[in-house]
Amino acid sequence: MELGPITFHLYALCIIAGIAIAIWLGDKRFRAQAPDAKSVVSEVAITAVPVGIIGGRIYHVITSPDAYFGSGGNPVDAFKIWEGGLGIWGAISLGVVGAWLRYRQLAKRMELPNFALFLDSLAPGILFAQAIGRFGNWFNIELFGKPLQAPWALEVPVQYRPSGYSSFETFHPTFLYEALWCALLAFALIKFGKHLAPGQVFSIYVMVYSIGRLAIESIRIDSAHTIAGLRLNIWVSVLVAIAAAVTLRAQSRKGQ
Repeated sequence: MELGPITFHLYALCIIAGIAIAIWLGDKRFRAQAPDAKSVVSEVAITAVPVGIIGGRIYHVITSPDAYFGSGGNPVDAFKIWEGGLGIWGAISLGVVGAWLRYRQLAKRMELPNFALFLDSLAPGILFAQAIGRFGNWFNIELFGKPLQAPWALEVPVQYRPSGYSSFETFHPTFLYEALWCALLAFALIKFGKHLAPGQVFSIYVMVYSIGRLAIESIRIDSAHTIAGLRLNIWVSVLVAIAAAVTLRAQSRKGQ
């Protein structure tokens, strides 16, 4: 979108809006646990957000190398984050590492709760950020699913349709499904997560989101690497969901 001499990339604006909401809600929830921890979330975000974006981009490029290093690909495009392409697993993984490192530094000069409680405070906001970020895929006309005839189906111009689907006009808006799934999970965690053991809110977020991602990945038709006939992200979702379930069980026993 262009406004005079200035070009706005709507995908990037969605990401920025999501980050802003995640920081605001995370700060509100965290200060309910630690009233004196003013600006801790924003200070951690200064490190965690860029590290998370880098992690998300690295994951995307690694799992979709042909678009950048294959025939007709341009390696420079790997740096064009505003054109879309952030892998949530890479973003969360490196983002948490960055947050943990910064949180440890802050904990040396002020009394802070356990890092697990910090992650619990952030989880709903992260989900809302993911939901908002997914609308960037709508602006970029990407990450839609199989052909669909329904009132909510997405109409895709022919130049954006994958090979073999040029005769179809409307498709599953999988990015919308994921946005709704994230928003519903965020509201559920806010409402029902108050009495859980430290770390369980974040573990439930990872586990339940992964389960939803399994269903969403099964109807996506964009190009992706496969293992044993299944998309790579399906395998990752299964492994992450299992790991989160094991962690949740361990946290439950510790809480008891």
